[in-house]
Amino acid sequence: MTKTTTATACLLAALLATTVHASAQTEIQWWHAMNGANNDVVDQLAKEFNEKQSDYKVVPVFKGTYPETLNAGIAAFRARQAPAIIQVFDAGTGVMMGAEGAIKPAAEVLEESGFSFDKSKYLPGIVSYYSKPDGTMLSFPYNSSSPILYYNKDAFQKAGLDAENPPKAWPEVFDAAKKIKASGASPCGFTSTWLTWIQTENFAAWNNVPYGSNENGLASLDVKLEFDAPIFVDHFQAIADLAKDGTFRYGGRTAEAKQLFLSGECAMLTESSGGLGDVVKSGMNYGTGQLPYDPKGNGAPQNTIPGGASLWVFAGKSDAEYKGVATFFDFLSQTDIQSRLHQVSGYLPVTLAAYEATKASGFYEKNPGREIPIQQMLGKAPTENSKGVRLVNLPQVRDIMNEEFEAMLNGSQDAKTALAKAVERGNAAIAQAVGR
Repeated sequence: MTKTTTATACLLAALLATTVHASAQTEIQWWHAMNGANNDVVDQLAKEFNEKQSDYKVVPVFKGTYPETLNAGIAAFRARQAPAIIQVFDAGTGVMMGAEGAIKPAAEVLEESGFSFDKSKYLPGIVSYYSKPDGTMLSFPYNSSSPILYYNKDAFQKAGLDAENPPKAWPEVFDAAKKIKASGASPCGFTSTWLTWIQTENFAAWNNVPYGSNENGLASLDVKLEFDAPIFVDHFQAIADLAKDGTFRYGGRTAEAKQLFLSGECAMLTESSGGLGDVVKSGMNYGTGQLPYDPKGNGAPQNTIPGGASLWVFAGKSDAEYKGVATFFDFLSQTDIQSRLHQVSGYLPVTLAAYEATKASGFYEKNPGREIPIQQMLGKAPTENSKGVRLVNLPQVRDIMNEEFEAMLNGSQDAKTALAKAVERGNAAIAQAVGR
């Protein structure tokens, strides 16, 4: 055999080995809704996992907003082109739980692949939200969050407010917003993302008042909405009154209002703790505080309920794909990964070990306020009003609520009318969804 022939044979062997290795690698599609700084975190996690081993390759695919990602996943499953993993926001939990044939419980995926799964290692308020009544965890908690108050310290100082002491109750927030606008420190005093999740669902839990019957849907699918009670009416009427002269500005139905804060247009923002990455990235002189409570609440503040999203696994995948998903979930559960994810993103650590490790590192002492989201969820044992909200069609009910809120904020109706109509329409939608 000539040297040329030998070299050619070696080259072919190497190419063949490369081809076999490439074909043996199992690709795991991960559809998600993370943008901005949080998209960078997703890409980095996938990159680290892929570099740690060669059997599986996680491929993150951005699919738009939370509702858009959920809709894309439903359409893909129907077309038999679903990804292995899909990130679904908290409002979609009831939708996914109702589609049992479409999903494979995360706990099963882990255990069948030889990974031990102990739910006691996870933050209880988070894992219970994503579990069946019998305790089976259906999805893997990824980016759980709690709503908090962000504020512009420079605007506070210009308005003569204490930049180190943010308002704790809603009347204080509304008064501060008026002072900020009147002083010219910012054109707008206050804005909020997610009027549904923050100002309605978490408002109910934080103030220990019912959002709906049957433990807000956790005890039964048959729910009657109750967020037209006087405490909600008074709260939303105060917001509507502030909107008349621009003291409150509406940004949109999901997280759009964050840009009003980042641009300096609005001096205060209630938003997910997971929005922290973009706030830090902006370079703003900011502060954070707990979610404001209503003094008329029942022993408020009580506890907040998780937002953000979890990772669901679609049914109908190969054993190799499920093994890859389990390996990836095990990677995400590691204490160092969870600690870093919490510290760079503002989302809550999923495991108790990651929380304790972050605390032991002195992170909270160096970063005052960063423990607030966890303290809000763990401060008190949940009541029937504060375990969460779970409707079979919560995204649809939120759309109905947003339509009525928008009509209220443009002056077409008052808060009492808006909430009464939202409850009536929402109850009709729920009745139709459960076949009542």
